[in-house]
Amino acid sequence: MAYQVSIAGLAKSYDGKAVLGPVDLDIEAGTITAIIGRSGCGKTTLLRCLGSLESPTAGTITVGNGEVVTTDIGYVFQEPRLMPWLTVAGNVAFGLRYMPKTERGLAVQEALDVVGLAAAANLLPKQLSGGMAQRVALARALAPRPKLLLLDEPFSALDPFTREQMQDHLTHLHAHYGATMVLITHDMDEALALAHRVIVVSGPPGLITGDFKPGLARPADRTSTEFFAWKRRLTERLSNRRPVPEYA
Repeated sequence: MAYQVSIAGLAKSYDGKAVLGPVDLDIEAGTITAIIGRSGCGKTTLLRCLGSLESPTAGTITVGNGEVVTTDIGYVFQEPRLMPWLTVAGNVAFGLRYMPKTERGLAVQEALDVVGLAAAANLLPKQLSGGMAQRVALARALAPRPKLLLLDEPFSALDPFTREQMQDHLTHLHAHYGATMVLITHDMDEALALAHRVIVVSGPPGLITGDFKPGLARPADRTSTEFFAWKRRLTERLSNRRPVPEYA
């Protein structure tokens, strides 16, 4: 079952300098939420706090019922971070050592099938394109069937065509695995194409200045008038560093 997330009064400071918060946010289970904002606004710090990679200075984060094990949360970074000495299958299986061998093999096979890389199972990372490597990273994160998947600008290093393919692929992965997904991005097209909800963060310190549920068809028609209208609205929101918060 996917996790809901409740964030209350979350704040983060480094050496006494506030970089985030306070932030209050409830994320519905089974949804894709995109968090967008300018570079340095605190959005990645927010994600790292969600993934327990950073400890908040103040506030609370409640994931699910509060009793979370490591494999319940998956993380995909900007770079694939594959281990070069392991095959594609070996990289996907790396975090599944707690599983019995047969179950582990089935989980790896399912993940590779879903990301379309079953035929590449025995390849090494050096033999993969950038898009293939990032699909392996997605498969590795999804193989344990996490209830919450955190994505930190996972497609930003890819060329525009491959990035759009990966965005469409993520929609398919969400439908298959059903995890709650939180996506950090600076790409408004990506946010609108993928997310049920778009959170705008301005900063530092990072504060929520927009909270929108565009309600676009999925998969999104990127050429539609409605899509462009929402993109224009997000652009206006991002252009003002400290606007009055807007909700829709």
